[in-house]
Amino acid sequence: MTKPEIRKIALTCISIISLLCFFVFWQMIIEFKIVPNSLLASPVQVVKLFFIKLTAVDPEGATLIRHTIVSLEEAVLGYVCALIIGIPLGLAMGWFKVVDGLARPIFEMVRPIPPVAWIPLAIFWFGIGLTSKAFIIFFAALVASVINSYTGVRLTNPTFIRMARAYGASNWEIFWQVCVPSALPMVFGGLQVALAGAWTSLVAAELVAADSGLGYLINVGRRLMRVDLVVLGMFMVGLTGVLIAFIVNRVERHLVAGVRR
Repeated sequence: MTKPEIRKIALTCISIISLLCFFVFWQMIIEFKIVPNSLLASPVQVVKLFFIKLTAVDPEGATLIRHTIVSLEEAVLGYVCALIIGIPLGLAMGWFKVVDGLARPIFEMVRPIPPVAWIPLAIFWFGIGLTSKAFIIFFAALVASVINSYTGVRLTNPTFIRMARAYGASNWEIFWQVCVPSALPMVFGGLQVALAGAWTSLVAAELVAADSGLGYLINVGRRLMRVDLVVLGMFMVGLTGVLIAFIVNRVERHLVAGVRR
């Protein structure tokens, strides 16, 4: 076994031990009444409720799986739409001055607006269903997608651009064959930032207006004074976000491996 492999295994073990210590500490502060059980559910209670909610629909009318699927549908729709529009727009703004001149004023007006500020308009226009949540997530993910794509193009090594021009490459060829590959690491960095913003905004939107989803589950727990339900919803939000980020990270490794070498 090589040293890098040993180091990787050691780091994995450290991470596992850290998590175990965290959950043991959490359980102990409940067991010894340091924090009242009425204010914080223990890990054991959350795990028990997790298995119950896999099949039970009480008290809010849906299973945990159903809430997770609804949140994922809303997140994926808004996130993918933001990437489809944001990444090409950011890349084009970074290279083509005309596109930058046309899009930048509008983008600079929209960029400072917090995603949650769109919630009232989204409810007025689309109600409290899938479309309104996707609309909010779209704006939450759009900004990071555009900024990182734009920055990635602007950070392209000027030497590569000059070399391409010297060999007779056109403006479009330089953009597509030099700038876009060079920008990929920054683009995928933006995907991670956009994902975090989108997922956070989704939960905020579901807390305000929803009839299903993980944010709705947390809100029901708050109204019913069920702290175990609140913690379960928070745990599922975190776990689902970690899994999505892991998938994005794996895709990034495969697509930009050649660029980073």
